[in-house]
Amino acid sequence: MRQLASGQRDALALLVQRHQDKVRGLACRFLGRWDGAEDVCQDAFLRVYETAAQYQPNGQFTTWLYRVVANLCWDRRKRARREAQALPNGSWAGWATNDEMPVERRERLERICRAVAALPERQRLVLVLSRYGNLTRAEIVAVTGWSLPAVESCLVRAYRRLRELLSDEEDGCGGRD
Repeated sequence: MRQLASGQRDALALLVQRHQDKVRGLACRFLGRWDGAEDVCQDAFLRVYETAAQYQPNGQFTTWLYRVVANLCWDRRKRARREAQALPNGSWAGWATNDEMPVERRERLERICRAVAALPERQRLVLVLSRYGNLTRAEIVAVTGWSLPAVESCLVRAYRRLRELLSDEEDGCGGRD
């Protein structure tokens, strides 16, 4: 960031190269759409470029970057709600699967994706940052601005709800004999 702030544009390319996949993945898992995740990813790195001179390294760069991504995702979701465009639960499935994957594994991942997409936004954000972003509880606090007890509570509720959703879905498909 110091190099970028001093006018070295190659530094931005290096930051994008290092962090683009994680940023896009986090945004996709939160939004449930690849196209929206691509937009968030581009917007996040545009923010990195625009704010390089003001950036204060009070913690890890990734924590700051994930906070930018989380805020952009929140903004995008709020805008979508205002426009009354509900995101379909099934849109999550595409990020986790491919045609070469065994059918059983693909179906299992799609079921998990639908369950994650069905979580309330706060729970989904904390779960995505923890599980897929590999952030610690303290880093999630820094990204979200919430208290540690709030983050922990959200995470516990998210996993509890996932278990409920996934067990209901198994039962709804005929259960186990």
